[in-house]
Amino acid sequence: MGHELIESVFTSCGTVPDAFRLDHAIEQHRYLCDGELCEWDGPMREVLSPVCGPVGRTVRRVHIGSYPLMTPESAMQPLEAACKAYDQGRGLWPTMSVENRIQHMTDFVYRMQARREEIVKLLMWEIGKSLPDAEKEFDRTVEYIRDTIVALKDLDRTSSRFVVEQGVIGQIRRSPLGVALCMGPFNYPLNETFTTLIPALIMGNTVILKPPKLGVLLHEPLLEAFRDSFPRGVINTVYGNGHEIIGPMMQTGKIDVLAFIGTSKVADILRTQHPKPHRLRCVLGLDAKNPAIVLKDADLDQAVKESVLGALSFNGQRCTALKMFFVHEDIKDVFLERFGAAIEALKFGMPWEPGVQITPLPEAGKTDYLNELIADARAQGATVVNPGGGLVNQTFMYPAIVFPVGPGMRLYTEEQFGPVIPVATFKDIEEPLAYVRQSTYGSGSSMSLKVATGITGPN
Repeated sequence: MGHELIESVFTSCGTVPDAFRLDHAIEQHRYLCDGELCEWDGPMREVLSPVCGPVGRTVRRVHIGSYPLMTPESAMQPLEAACKAYDQGRGLWPTMSVENRIQHMTDFVYRMQARREEIVKLLMWEIGKSLPDAEKEFDRTVEYIRDTIVALKDLDRTSSRFVVEQGVIGQIRRSPLGVALCMGPFNYPLNETFTTLIPALIMGNTVILKPPKLGVLLHEPLLEAFRDSFPRGVINTVYGNGHEIIGPMMQTGKIDVLAFIGTSKVADILRTQHPKPHRLRCVLGLDAKNPAIVLKDADLDQAVKESVLGALSFNGQRCTALKMFFVHEDIKDVFLERFGAAIEALKFGMPWEPGVQITPLPEAGKTDYLNELIADARAQGATVVNPGGGLVNQTFMYPAIVFPVGPGMRLYTEEQFGPVIPVATFKDIEEPLAYVRQSTYGSGSSMSLKVATGITGPN
């Protein structure tokens, strides 16, 4: 099954339904700075889709657009615009009433919803997200903005009251922090980017938005909405190589808040580049190696169902994905057999295909990296136990269950962030619990067991 699927996975690319076809590549030559959509005439970075199309007798990644490769000097312009708009807390936006900031944000949501179809389509083409997941990401983002508005209204009502503490009568009001740099991840380039961007904006901070390296073009339809919804300089955008343009911005000391979702390695670099790192406020979402623990009395039907969902939703490219499995020694054989069968039953294909669950991977070189992890585990005694596991066709990889994985293997500790599922066994529950305690990351964990009222599964 795996071999046949791998060979034919891109055959439908030449017949994309009209509703999901990109009419033209998006060559983005604009960036938002000080309330203006500025034209960029410098170098550009090509954007290739994880979706591959036929070229002669082979298939290649489809060109879907390009975006500016800004220089450190040009990236300083949006930074200066944000600083000017904030004006040490005396600018129009930070001093604006909560009611008026909410009006601006409400106007933005209205304009954003008008671009839903474009953004959903770009989520599919740019990062390979399935149509239902792309629609869900957009809709959840809109819902998040509305919930943030409600939360701010509640906060403002609470802040309007006087409090008495040890005989002192006071009123507590929250104020903005300054200029915020918001950088989101490629796996949820809209939703998770906005979970930092929206609170920063609505609280009166001015913002510099740098979209993730993968997931840039889908923000292009929102540039006009940002420009028309907020005062000049309140939100600005930068594009390009992060290590080239972000470092110099941090080194100015003019960034007051770093909102970053990505790897701890990059976060550490960014923090140390600031001249006053202990003054810098950081809002960070970093690595994870979330374990799943399957006890010997687990309901295996439910455990397998939740394991597939936890390990392979959006190809395992989620911070909260299950990335290491611990299965009790007594049930390992039946669990692995059912797990492999459940993977074989999944639908694989292009993001727009109905019911598709496994799609191509957007990161360049990702399949090579994942197979390096598999090769390392194999060299130390593990095997791929499901037929076709680890087979690759261009950007597509058939999910691989690797067993047994143990200490010393890269898969035991590295966050794979893809469709490779390492499985270990245990006899004593203290073994997986020790793994959680000793983890480098602030992981979540999931446990599958039989209980009186039902089954608990992965979150």
